Amino acid sequence: MLNLLAISGSLRAASTNSALVAALARNAPAGCRVTVHDGLGRLPIFNPDDEGERTPREAAELIDAVTGADGIIVSCPEYAHGVPGGLKNALDWLVSRDAAIAKPAMLAHASPRSLFARAALAEIMRTMSFALYEDAMLEIALLGKKPPEFDGILTEPVNVLAMRNALTAFADFIASR
Repeated sequence: MLNLLAISGSLRAASTNSALVAALARNAPAGCRVTVHDGLGRLPIFNPDDEGERTPREAAELIDAVTGADGIIVSCPEYAHGVPGGLKNALDWLVSRDAAIAKPAMLAHASPRSLFARAALAEIMRTMSFALYEDAMLEIALLGKKPPEFDGILTEPVNVLAMRNALTAFADFIASR
């Protein structure tokens, strides 16, 4: 069983990105399990003085989850042409750890307009030595939609197929490493 960890870079209760990663978990193909990490909002601000024995429990949980996963899926919004602070903070907790090194990672998008954040996030993750899967991209446009509309869009057969195909391609990428 391939264990994938999905992280939404949004802390909003009605987040399109959180809805997308939850849908990925529900639509994982056979042989894949997608677990959603929902602890970004509880992470303290990264401080290098708090690493090692002083690592906060919330940060240690994230580090352990990334370490134990076979691959990572990140879906994040764009704020002011950048990566949201909560997600960047989470990535900062991983910088000096081995958890990110050569860890397969895939980006998923809930908005066709997040081009600046996509580029910035990909650069950050490549710099951290994630093995970023860039041959295929999953984008399901949820921008401007309300929670009642999410389910209808995310259960459309074409979108379910797109999610399964993206996860299958990502699983193949992981297996080929």
